[in-house]
Parts: sequence; C-alpha cells; structure tokens
Amino acid sequence: MSLFDQRLSEVHNRLHHKDLSVSELVDASLKRIAETDGKIGAFLTLDEEGARKAASELDSSSGERGLLFGLPAGIKDNIVTEGLRTTCASRFLSNYDPIYDATVVEKLRSAQAVTVGKLNMDEFAMGGSNENSSYHPVRNPWDTTRVPGGSSGGSAASVAAGQVYFSLGSDTGGSIRQPAAYCGVVGLKPTYGLVSRFGLVAFASSLDQIGPITKNVEDAAFVLQAIAGHDGRDSTSANVDIPDYASALTGDVKGLRIAVPKEYFGEGIDPQVKERVLEALKTYESMGAVWEEVSLPHTEYAVATYYLLSSSEASSNLARFDGVRYGVRAEDPANLLDLYRRSRSEGFGPEVKRRIMLGTYALSSGYYDAYYKKAQQVRTLIKRDFDQVFEKYDVIVSPTAPTTAFRLGEQVDDPLTMYLNDICTIPASLAGVPAISIPCGLADGLPVGLQIMGKPFDEATVLRAAHAFEGRTEFHKLRPAL
Repeated sequence: MSLFDQRLSEVHNRLHHKDLSVSELVDASLKRIAETDGKIGAFLTLDEEGARKAASELDSSSGERGLLFGLPAGIKDNIVTEGLRTTCASRFLSNYDPIYDATVVEKLRSAQAVTVGKLNMDEFAMGGSNENSSYHPVRNPWDTTRVPGGSSGGSAASVAAGQVYFSLGSDTGGSIRQPAAYCGVVGLKPTYGLVSRFGLVAFASSLDQIGPITKNVEDAAFVLQAIAGHDGRDSTSANVDIPDYASALTGDVKGLRIAVPKEYFGEGIDPQVKERVLEALKTYESMGAVWEEVSLPHTEYAVATYYLLSSSEASSNLARFDGVRYGVRAEDPANLLDLYRRSRSEGFGPEVKRRIMLGTYALSSGYYDAYYKKAQQVRTLIKRDFDQVFEKYDVIVSPTAPTTAFRLGEQVDDPLTMYLNDICTIPASLAGVPAISIPCGLADGLPVGLQIMGKPFDEATVLRAAHAFEGRTEFHKLRPAL
C-alpha cells in the first residue's frame, strides 16, 4: 500500500510513533512526481528545496502537532504563494512571484502541511477539461488519452496518481467536483463564504470557492477543518461557527431524507452514469435513508445563467491584467492603448478571450438589462428552488457529471458541448450551497462521481452522508494502473 493510500489518522499515528518521518513522506511525494508527472503533467512548479526544508524543520520540531502535520500537499496555481511562482496557467502571469500567501496557504502552514508545488489548471480557471492551460494539458491517470476534468485538473490528477496526500482546488461552476469525478477521488466545494478567497486570483467573485481534493471523505473533513473560518481580509467571508467536521462522520444515515431531482437524469446523462447513481441510492436505502424524486424547475436555465454571470465577472476581474503593474508586458508599445491591446492579446489564451468578450457584451450599454440583470434574476429563482427542497429534505443527490472523462481533443473545438459538462455542478454554485463528489463506481473502466448537495453551512451533513456511503462501498479504494 502506498503511504498516500493510508488515512490521515493512520499516517499521523505512524508519525507519532516515529516509524515514519515527514522527510520520508515528502521524499515519497517527490519521487512519485518524478516517476509519473511526465505522463500526467499535473505540476507547473515544483518546490523541492522548500518542501525538504519544511519537512526537516517539522521532523526536528517539538510540541503540539498541527491538524495536517507533515502531509505533502499540492496547491492549484491560482492560489497565491509567497515567493513561489503563481501563473494561473497563463502566459500573462509567467513571471509572477507573489509577495504574500493566500489565507488558505497560511492556514495550511499553521496546520503544518508541506507544500510541494503548484498544480496545472485551465487558464484563469476557465475550462472543464484542463486543455486550456497555456503550458500543457493534464492527462487523466486512469487513461492518459482522456481529460482529467477542469479547471482543477492538476489538483485531481495529482491526488489520483498518488503524487500528493491532498490538494487544494477552486470551484466556480464545478471545477473541484467535476475533475474529482473524472479522476475517481473526493472533491468538496464548501458553502460560498466558508473558506476565505483572499489570495485566490479572481475569476467570478460571486461564485469562486476554494476546497479540498482528497482520496477519502475523512481526509476531506480534516482539510476543510484546517482551511475554514472567517477572514477579515475577505469581504465575502462568512462569520459562522465552524463545527468539528470529523465528529459528524458517524456512519449513520438512518432517517436521512434525500431529494433526487428529475432534471439531473434527463437528456445527455450517460445511461451507465445514471445506473451507478441509482445503485448508490439503493445503498442509502439499505442503510435506512429515504429518497424521493423532486423537481428543481429552473435547472434548465442554469448553464446559460452561469456563463453570462461568470463571464461578466471575469470581464471585470481580468481588466486588472493590462501590462502595467504585473505580468507580461508588450515590448515597445506605440502608446498606452497599444500597450493594453498587445499585452492582453499576447498574454491571454483563446478561452479567456472568449469569456472576456462574452462578459463585456453582456455588461455593455443596451444589453445589461437583457442579459446580466436577467441572469441575476434567474439565479435568484434557482436558489429559491434549492431553498424549497431543503425545507423538506436533508441533502440532494445527483450525478456529478453527465458522462465519464472524454478524450483529449474531443470537445476542445466545441465550447457549447464543453460547457454542458458542468450541467450537474453549476446549480449548486449559483445557489452557493455545499456539494461533494465521491466515487460511486465505474463505467467502461472509468470513474463515476456521485454528487451530494446540502443546506448552506451544513457541510457536516454532506460529509456524514458521503462518509456513510464510503463505509459501505469500496469505490474510493480503486486506483488507476498508472
């Protein structure tokens, strides 16, 4: 068994009894990356020297140990790290070395995790396949001819391949959950505002949320415990009590009320994916949970609503990348406007340009009310759908993605089809509710993800439901034959 297949509690027990050192954990991580990353491409920047130094310091330290003591972690490359290059997988930020840490990185350091490097992604988190990286695509460890999902493809692939113990990703419309489903790992999008966004390079500020990708639910609970909490530097951070998430993992779901929205099982859902999810519901039945079909009637408008809102916010957020303050700068511009135009033309990739143009159009005079304002109104209706269902039910269950991982290049020239891959994950993002993806079986040898959505700030119930299913099945133990 790989060191990284062991649960966090098991690794900590070995560290406590000194039959394992942090340096050995970090060496195992770096060795695995060297062996496999040529096939996968999960990392953009490795910090071998910094990781080994941190491991040595932890090995020689005494006193109380942090929640994530000694665990090697990868960080998505849109989360800033002091002195460690942060590119957002974009040519525009190819020379950007931040002078501060994101709040979540500070919290990981406080919990004594070890950062080994920065993970590949779709440029500025815009994409669903990790083929939009300006450097190289990430490949799925289960089948290297297929995508790992996006935009946190590097975060999911690195955990699935056993390169790191856990990783952090960001989720705007499904960018943690969809790649977790494609790569057969656990991906959690917390409630909007539970985890600080300070230091996360903004894509769509009303949707972006940082969360963990792990091999099992218990570890996701521990990582969430470490990174959750109010942050005065983030104006959208929620000042709520943080419960002990690990104590919620009782394995008991007797009487749990599960809603199954019929809109998530319609056209476009692969029959095998649907079958795996229905089998999962039977497993919940056998544990004493009850489920009923419900309707979230405004789901059909979610994809259009999301891409209008997220692109509009991206248009505004990415205006700061102008070649003046940081990032790439066009050489010998004729004037200021030429500097803006050429720096942005040379620095941004095609998908980023597409979304900036869509967002600028939606926000422009004469179209604002017809598109952006209307999308905000529909978002309210989508959230209202969730609120009404949660009056009667504890969680909502659905497929995470409509299909298993598709082949590299298969959809890259068809943006509309690519956008529809997030049809199951986008509604929870628009509503701001927590959602987790866990493995629930295979279809033609590829992982299928089960999505569990919960009430705002009720991550405890979401984790309890996910952990109970995991305890009755072996799907989370399946590993790619990389």
